Amino acid sequence: MTRPALASVVELLKPITWFAPMWAYGCGVISSRIPEADRWPLLVAVVILAGPMVCGASQVVNDWFDRHVDAINQPDRPIPSGRVPGRWGLYIAIVWTLLSLAVATLLGPWGFAAAVVALVFAWAYSAPPFRLKQDGWFGNAAVAICYEGVPWFTAAAVMAASLPDWRVLVLAGLYSLGAHGIMTLNDFKSVEGDRQMGVRSLPVQLGVDRAAKLACLVMAAPQLVVCGFLFAWGQTAYAAGVRGLLLAQFYLMERFLKQPRERAPWYNATGTSLYVLGMLVSAFALYNS
Repeated sequence: MTRPALASVVELLKPITWFAPMWAYGCGVISSRIPEADRWPLLVAVVILAGPMVCGASQVVNDWFDRHVDAINQPDRPIPSGRVPGRWGLYIAIVWTLLSLAVATLLGPWGFAAAVVALVFAWAYSAPPFRLKQDGWFGNAAVAICYEGVPWFTAAAVMAASLPDWRVLVLAGLYSLGAHGIMTLNDFKSVEGDRQMGVRSLPVQLGVDRAAKLACLVMAAPQLVVCGFLFAWGQTAYAAGVRGLLLAQFYLMERFLKQPRERAPWYNATGTSLYVLGMLVSAFALYNS
């Protein structure tokens, strides 16, 4: 069997997608209030696990089980294009999952348990019999939890070597909820293929316009709650910062909703960037509390 080129394997791992969980891990490290210099080897291991390993594995798993849909929506991807031939996609997914678990053993029980949870969600999202991505409500929730909540919690728990402060759990949970809307934005690019293959993404279920409005609402509401918590915790300056970022998102949302399908990639690059900046602001609020 022809082996795939290294460049095609790297493309399959999608390095650009590693940013989200690595950013969430960074927020978890900051919110733990543990000086980074005290545990820098763990910090490096956590970042590697977050991006190249767990996120990379999830991308390969998704591309393997989505190869038939991608043949319609994005036939130039490594697997449908034949650049990753035969069953190589499946083999890489399995090997990368096992390597991720091996790295996770270096992070103690909290880090290992979190990696197991994230990888279980990754396989359940894409693979039968669960294939959570068949329904936009459950699939988007699984990805949002794995991309935001689990990394934030894991980093804080590993750095502290214990269950994190309850406020860390609150912020990680709220930003995971908001990330459900971000996942909906990613579904606008594949509406035709999803319809043909029976994937019930939210744009397919609700229609493009209603799904866009829901995505904006789901992203905005948790940030309003975050502002309330930060004010209650006495972090008024940080609360004002999150509120300012949210007001800027409202301005961008207005433009996005006029042409949601065409402007979804644009809003992902602009509005979502402001969203994750709010995560960082919130993490520093805990660091300085």
